[in-house]
Amino acid sequence: MNKIKNNFSIIDLENLSGIKAHNIRIWEKRYQIFNPTRHGNNERLYDIDDLKKALNISFLQNNNWKISKIANLSVHEMELKVDEIVLKNGNCHEALNQFKVAMLSFDQNLFHQTYHKLLAQLSFREIFMEILVPFLDFIGMLWQTGTIIPAHEHFISQLIENKLHVNIEKIEQKNIDNTKTFVLFLPENEVHNLGLLYIQYELLLKGYHTIYLGPSIPIANLKVLQKLYHPIVFISQLTVAPSIEGIKEFVHSIQDDLLANSQDECWVSGRKAKSVLPYISAANFKPFLTIKELLNTI
Repeated sequence: MNKIKNNFSIIDLENLSGIKAHNIRIWEKRYQIFNPTRHGNNERLYDIDDLKKALNISFLQNNNWKISKIANLSVHEMELKVDEIVLKNGNCHEALNQFKVAMLSFDQNLFHQTYHKLLAQLSFREIFMEILVPFLDFIGMLWQTGTIIPAHEHFISQLIENKLHVNIEKIEQKNIDNTKTFVLFLPENEVHNLGLLYIQYELLLKGYHTIYLGPSIPIANLKVLQKLYHPIVFISQLTVAPSIEGIKEFVHSIQDDLLANSQDECWVSGRKAKSVLPYISAANFKPFLTIKELLNTI
């Protein structure tokens, strides 16, 4: 079983803050800006307070502060300067930093506070596309480098999913466009549903009829929908599934079993959408490299 991370390596700190490990080492020596503990083979270990400081340093540097000037600030003064810039510029970069800290410290209140501050300035659509989508991409990178564990991803994903459900429930569809039905599903072994939920949100805003099926749906199950609705646009997100070995079978199953001799379409986006390209032969099977690209087609 994975243990919760209370300490971070210098590479973790680099991945989370964007500050190069080389610079961190130099700043420790020159400015005593960090004071990590040492472990076993003399490996540096940083705690959550070090991470917060690194994120604030990164933020100030991105706002034209020099490290020599930052190093003279106390932790409290650094936080005040960050707040001052955020208040003046409404900087979304700091919101991303707060979401990182909320995830790593499992701080639900910090997540909600950050979200509501954003909501005072931006619409939900802007928050999701401009901040949460880059944040989710960043989480994917952290996952690949081993900086975070499943508990981190599950914690923050559930909080974001709750916001999606709340905003979906607020939509009142008075005149539903039934000219076509959008069926949203994830393939078998795919459980990352945040992008798919957001696509449903946008479709509902535009007044379309949607059927949300959610995670891990066998392709054969989708044929039942074809007996009830015409035409259908099937939409899926490919984040971790299908596997490399299963991509070809997935594409052929969509094309041969679902779309053959049909006016229906299938649209896919997500991290693995590019991998379906070599196997697509049907004009009604359309891959999109980003959610934004897919939404522009609607």
